Amino acid sequence: MANYTIAVYGFTGHTGGFVVSELERRGVVVRRIARRRSTEAGSENDGELGPWASASCDDPDALDRALEGTDAVINCAGPFLDTAPAVVEAALRAGAHYFDIAAEQRSVRSTLATYGPEATDRGIVVLPAMAFYGGLADLLASQICAGLPVIDEILIGVALNYWHPTAGTRRTGERNTARRAVISGGRLTPLPSVPAKGRWQFPLPFGELPVASVPLSEVITISRHIRASRIESFMNEAPLNDLRKIDTPPPTSVEPNGRSNQQFLMDVYAAGSGRSRRVIASGNDIYAVSAPLVVEACMRIVSERPKKGGAFAPAELFDPQDFFAALNSGIRVKSSGESCPFTPVQ
Repeated sequence: MANYTIAVYGFTGHTGGFVVSELERRGVVVRRIARRRSTEAGSENDGELGPWASASCDDPDALDRALEGTDAVINCAGPFLDTAPAVVEAALRAGAHYFDIAAEQRSVRSTLATYGPEATDRGIVVLPAMAFYGGLADLLASQICAGLPVIDEILIGVALNYWHPTAGTRRTGERNTARRAVISGGRLTPLPSVPAKGRWQFPLPFGELPVASVPLSEVITISRHIRASRIESFMNEAPLNDLRKIDTPPPTSVEPNGRSNQQFLMDVYAAGSGRSRRVIASGNDIYAVSAPLVVEACMRIVSERPKKGGAFAPAELFDPQDFFAALNSGIRVKSSGESCPFTPVQ
């Protein structure tokens, strides 16, 4: 493999650590960047962490120095409402492709809308939300919508047996107070004050569960390139209750690679033109699986040298089946018939 240099901004965070490990597994040079000096991170030449630099989002010169000579930067430092603008702009100045793992709708909308023209001019790819939330559902939806000339609805159901949030997830939840949106009537529409609820028939081991509308960045990424009358995401109640509790602990590793025993299912259903399709992705640890997703995207872009730059949703750049086939991630993807798994509850 060519000697690419990939910067990881926010490398000391939980997901950032998984991203660094995945890049190192692929044999590329990793430039570790912390958003602030921290005694927890050690010195900038810490023998355990390897050399690293610090660059605050309010210090453009420090960001420029940190990204100089890199091929791409993967931003793992949330809240992305605060970090994405500064890191994208530094990446554009450095001529480096930009990736992040944002779940925040407002951040992803802003990144796609704001930086597309300059990224196109500079031949740089800007790809937000290339993670469990955003990227995975976008690729799954693109896979099952292929060949359907009219899409009536795309429904995404996420089931987690629990959700032990990272400190970054906590900070993002506190910062992300913008009203969420769904696609209704073919348009981006604010989520009703009383979100839709219902029951979702997940495969085992979850089975049928009560769910509530929890739209995240996948609504933004999917609607960018798929016209549908309705796009909405749902999640089961157990992880939502975990997020609400202030004493829910952070993730705990149970495997040598740092993964937890959190189980997930992402169930995507699409209907249109008198047909319906359904595909399911399953695995362990939503933070850990975000790393191979964003790293696979990054390595494809830096190695294939795209013909044009711009701001994109994942499925605008990658063929879903080819992408999933290349992953060494523990994500299992399979078709699951045609029945609608969601039943609304009034």
